[in-house]
Amino acid sequence: MAKSLGPVKRKFSPWTDPDAVPFIRFENVTKRFGDFVAVDNLTLDIYEREFFSLLGPSGCGKTTLMRMLAGFEQPTSGRILLQGKDLSGTPPYKRPTNMMFQSYALFPHMTVEKNIAFGLEQDNLARGEIDARVAEMLKLVKLDQFAKRKPNQLSGGQRQRVALARSLAKRPKVLLLDEPLGALDRKLREETQFELMDIQTKLGLTFLIVTHDQEEAMTVSDRIAVMDKGILVQVATPAEIYEAPNCRYVADFIGDINILEGKLLSRDDAAGRDTVKVDCEGISVAVEQSCAATPGDAVAFAIRPEKVRISLDQPVDISTNALHGEVWDIGYLGDFSVFIVKLDDGRMFRAAQANVARLVDRPITFGDMVWLSWSADAGLVLTR
Repeated sequence: MAKSLGPVKRKFSPWTDPDAVPFIRFENVTKRFGDFVAVDNLTLDIYEREFFSLLGPSGCGKTTLMRMLAGFEQPTSGRILLQGKDLSGTPPYKRPTNMMFQSYALFPHMTVEKNIAFGLEQDNLARGEIDARVAEMLKLVKLDQFAKRKPNQLSGGQRQRVALARSLAKRPKVLLLDEPLGALDRKLREETQFELMDIQTKLGLTFLIVTHDQEEAMTVSDRIAVMDKGILVQVATPAEIYEAPNCRYVADFIGDINILEGKLLSRDDAAGRDTVKVDCEGISVAVEQSCAATPGDAVAFAIRPEKVRISLDQPVDISTNALHGEVWDIGYLGDFSVFIVKLDDGRMFRAAQANVARLVDRPITFGDMVWLSWSADAGLVLTR
């Protein structure tokens, strides 16, 4: 069984089990709008009880993919299966899914609690169960004191939280969330992300979320599918997406990263793990990494800013993995600082440093000449 890279938030990884049966399967799905291909021959498996994110820029096809699962769009070709059943021809209201839209779609004449209860009443649940679920949802989204208010008496963020509560109340087999937390302030959005994770695990539901917010996807997801122009670029756990992106696009899209174009010089796998040497236009880099490229191939070296050490003192070995330059700019973000360094050859390079001490006067400041260095296992070589 494959071992996931990095920490996982729970002991749950059915995608590593070759005998696991997908709960949702997109099978060679293509969706065209005229001449425009929104989703291009895409195959994807999602497992029961998985919190799965579709992540990508606007226009990459992620919302179209979700709308096809919900039944609001039909594939041009290919199949979508839920629990092994082909959903072709099944209308949205007969699918065991519920969708929370970017728009709130609340009933303006109903109170908050009535909005949340509406779908439960349509399903003819007992009054006691309806009341219990409504109370649970109100507590979840922290709107207990607003139960008797109507939507026009709420802020935009509060209305979105009502919509979220209404979507969760029916406990569908699959909850579809289209940018669900976009209207919330940052602190409340972060709190709600963890609450979403908790209730998803508690209820045993499968969540599929569409988002362009990288931090949100990294926080809530068991796995993430990074999309670009209607195709899947990489599907992996958050740690794998961040620490081992499979191409320049994913590396650059997820988080902050330094990328240097170069040429592979040599590989030494005598120790059982490749030590790869790369020439990045005069910058010598050594990386401990298995690599499919051969000497002479064009590659890129990528490293996250937080893995780069910044110092006023010269490292012992400056022949590899060491750069010299001037501090050009500093971003102070409270918990850490980002240093933008103009290298001696004019290129810009980023280093991030945690602010572990309560210092107002930084030891490294604008205009300082500094050294940047990193260990051989800190970065990676990208071959595409």
